Amino acid sequence: MYEHLALLIRNRIKKYGERDALCYKKNSHWLSISWNEMGKQIDGVAKGLLENGVSENGKVGIFSQNMPEWTIADFGIYSIRGVSVPIFATNTAEQAEYIINEAEISLIFVGEQEQYDKIISIYGKSNYLKNIVIFDELVIKSPEVPSLYFKEFILLGEKSNKTDLLNDILQRTNINDLASLIYTSGTTGEPKGVMLNHTNFIHVLEIHDIRLSVSSKDISLSFLPLSHIFERGWLYFVLHNGLTNYYLRDSKKVIEVMQEIKPTVMCVVPRFFEKTYNGAITALENSSKLKRNIFYWAIESGKKVIRKRSLKQKISFALSVKNFLANKVILKKGRAVFGGKIRFMPCAGAALSPKIIEFFHACGIHITYGYGLTETTATVSCFENRIFNINTAGSIMPTIDVKINENNNEIYVKGKTVMHGYYKKPNESAEVFENGWFKTGDAGWIDENGYLIMTERIKDIIKTSGGKYIAPQYIENIIGCDLYIDQIAVIGDERKYLSALIVPAFDQLIKYAQQENIALTSTIELINNTKIKAMYAERIKILQSPLADFQKIKKFELLPHAFSVESGELTPSLKVKRKIIAEKYKGVIDTMYSEY
Repeated sequence: MYEHLALLIRNRIKKYGERDALCYKKNSHWLSISWNEMGKQIDGVAKGLLENGVSENGKVGIFSQNMPEWTIADFGIYSIRGVSVPIFATNTAEQAEYIINEAEISLIFVGEQEQYDKIISIYGKSNYLKNIVIFDELVIKSPEVPSLYFKEFILLGEKSNKTDLLNDILQRTNINDLASLIYTSGTTGEPKGVMLNHTNFIHVLEIHDIRLSVSSKDISLSFLPLSHIFERGWLYFVLHNGLTNYYLRDSKKVIEVMQEIKPTVMCVVPRFFEKTYNGAITALENSSKLKRNIFYWAIESGKKVIRKRSLKQKISFALSVKNFLANKVILKKGRAVFGGKIRFMPCAGAALSPKIIEFFHACGIHITYGYGLTETTATVSCFENRIFNINTAGSIMPTIDVKINENNNEIYVKGKTVMHGYYKKPNESAEVFENGWFKTGDAGWIDENGYLIMTERIKDIIKTSGGKYIAPQYIENIIGCDLYIDQIAVIGDERKYLSALIVPAFDQLIKYAQQENIALTSTIELINNTKIKAMYAERIKILQSPLADFQKIKKFELLPHAFSVESGELTPSLKVKRKIIAEKYKGVIDTMYSEY
């Protein structure tokens, strides 16, 4: 294994040559970039950076949606022993400004007009930012700010006389070089730059080679933000193993694109499966009784196989035949929604209901569900290929040590994938380490079979005024599976009981309203309709029946708009910002506690 990502990518370029490395869509056509061409562009970026005075250990920003240029720029930065600093494409100008100033970024790559305009708006406010390089040639440049299109920047590098200097730098690369600052999305407080060295990433590749099985024949699709450790780490694994990677800028088109390119592997977040599951169940409920019965028969056979595998029990010949027929005749139609060739899909970032995991596994879609953080270079644990427990986050990754704090059940992690601290924040860094162990801030436990169960973010745990401690994600996971619920945020800290803010799945709700002859004059009138509220109350009552009384939601309010990244209620990785939601909806929340 190579000791630096800049060397590793050059080895793979030499190995795979003219094969397709990166694919992207332009004017309704898929185009490809070969490994050799990618290598030329990486060298062009590297020498372009040198021409612009970026030195070793210099910080370079990438502020863009997913596209091949993102990856090429990333490896170009590594090639001069620079530090890559990704910024979520949805970040505000102010959020980008904070990162630029703290990281002292002198040059930034931007993707589309939206990101370019944000950078232009803060350009004069930074003492560090000097140059802007634009990926998308459709971006209209400002004549007042020095900017280059990506192709112009590469041409600058190709014409430079920095080849010998680049080769000298490559010979001096070191596994302990700082590779990237990845800023946490900040569910509480200001963002912190997680410092990851090349040793972190290289070790991630090594342990994933042990856990996951891929080959250069596989096809992957990148639709989660490359600025997040999950997709970025996965893409390094993809390129390390010679796969062809497709890029998708607009995540809303993911299903459509999957059906076009037929990926075999790709990583996703739980939200992807939650929405797909609700869509599938809705379609079933609207189909004939015969179709429903046949499908549920097929699903049940798949569930029985999954349960026996998880318990390491022998699968009978009769069940094998039944499951074979179910897959061949019925379930393959469901898999066709994802392109029909998926082998497995790594999934992490939030809690995912075991019910949903079991459903997709029964359909023949292997969800490699796992747990990890930016600070651990992603994966701490995940499902293995055939032996796993759907009620857990899988088994702990090779060479990673995990222990549970006896006082508060906090998950502690130690290993070569753990970060080297937060950039320019020694106090915050010291707070999250204890005798060499990284304190994740998540509560959980390890079962008798070595599976890790993550129960809750410790900071999210609710303490009611009656002294009961409650994990809101656990409840949200149970209730949020309902096909009429799009999003849910449980409330109750220092309150007498739990309540919830619920965003309806409006597509399904409108169909229900039409069936019940409820007038559809406006969204506000719909969610305030007494019959609609009664329907939700009944469904919630049934869903939370297994819970203890103090865990049950007593009141709820339906919201007319979804929580979003743009409104500040979700992090870019789609985690709920509970503090922001509590402040923004304070009036609505207070009404749920005024009369009880």
